Amino acid sequence: MNAVDRTRTAMAWLSSAAPEPAACRWEWERHPLGVALLPAGRIWDVLILPGTLGHPTFDVLVRVLDRPGPVLAAHLDSRIGFFVPPGTAGRWLGTGVRAAGHGSWIVVPHPGRTAGGVRWLLPPDGSGVLTDPAVLELAMHEAAAVVGRLRED
Repeated sequence: MNAVDRTRTAMAWLSSAAPEPAACRWEWERHPLGVALLPAGRIWDVLILPGTLGHPTFDVLVRVLDRPGPVLAAHLDSRIGFFVPPGTAGRWLGTGVRAAGHGSWIVVPHPGRTAGGVRWLLPPDGSGVLTDPAVLELAMHEAAAVVGRLRED
């Protein structure tokens, strides 16, 4: 599948979370900010980590998994959002981790672009692959250990 087809497939998958998928696609294509506000909890939840832990966690995930789920970066990379299966937010317990699930909305850029201070570290491919929360938790522990060692040096 080429890049254009992957982007189209990703747009269809992401916009399927919207109450009005066509309006979502219109926002991405025509709105000056190039972002859409999408509800979490329907086809994915998002676990949001501070960038200081999120970036090392992302590094661990891409090292150990062939294909993690989509990952967003926002606010000059000060926050990193990992797309996980719906229902994860309601069960997640973790200091410093924000969970966006049912009843939450996420600013999501076009799958092929950076927009409005939000960018994809790993864009969706449209397949629906999400990061397993257990694997994410293990990656967070490993990343926290690395960050802790760096602070000691």
